Amino acid sequence: MKLSVGFIGLGLMGRPMVANLLKKGFPVTVWNRTAARAEALAAEGARVAATPRDAAAAADVLIMIVSDPPAVEQVVWGPNGAFEGLRRGSVLVDSSTVTPALARKTAQACAERGIEYLDAPVTGGTWGAEKGELVVMVGGPKETLAKVEPVFGAFAKRWIHLGPNGAGQTVKLAMQLLLALEVDAFVEAMALATAGGASGEQFVEVMQSSMGRAPLLDVKAPMLLQKKYEPSFPLRLMYKDVTLALDMAKELGVALPAGAAAQEVYGSVLRAAREDVDYAAIARYWDKAKATS
Repeated sequence: MKLSVGFIGLGLMGRPMVANLLKKGFPVTVWNRTAARAEALAAEGARVAATPRDAAAAADVLIMIVSDPPAVEQVVWGPNGAFEGLRRGSVLVDSSTVTPALARKTAQACAERGIEYLDAPVTGGTWGAEKGELVVMVGGPKETLAKVEPVFGAFAKRWIHLGPNGAGQTVKLAMQLLLALEVDAFVEAMALATAGGASGEQFVEVMQSSMGRAPLLDVKAPMLLQKKYEPSFPLRLMYKDVTLALDMAKELGVALPAGAAAQEVYGSVLRAAREDVDYAAIARYWDKAKATS
């Protein structure tokens, strides 16, 4: 008999993750702050809960993927929150991207209530979520991971156990910093090449045929060339993740000069944006500089 799954957060990643759980035959109860986002999933067989508490009460495994640390705290500890519904012996999986400190705090609170906990942020973008090919970075007991592996198998191609609670979030923030720097560096280099007379298309062709190749750019390069930034991973969330990574680095005494410079550029573009855009829209920083030169 399949585990019952509760799922909180039906954004760009959450919705396709739930769709894949339903396709694999898991009974799923969903909750989202904006209730309209649950309608399509209800038509596919999901039960819609009125509160996080209701979603938790129906679940052997409760997964949440929400925007930031305050959202996690509200969903878990707030009125009608998950802690009011989770049963002893159930598992809480946080696939949001938050701080390792918050992951450890949540793990401790779960342990006090007889609940098991994993921090399990994901990577792979919306395309990976839709295909069921995400990668999960897991912090927490191996025994708990073994319990939820059938659930992970519905939306992920791989899950990697990284250590105790907080380890998943540590690696996720480091990875987000790398991805942010990768796109930043590519756009900066392309600005230099095009200023010197090469076309963007020529630059992309050379980079993707050379040691400069990066699978990430298979997704981001078309956005950059067309200057169309429909969010696969929103700029606002990447800025949040880079900020969390820099905060973690400060706590650990690690200097991140390139990360600090990237945060400044991402923040500048974010403040000027009038719509929700992908983080590849960082290219607008150089577009603006070109227009004012």
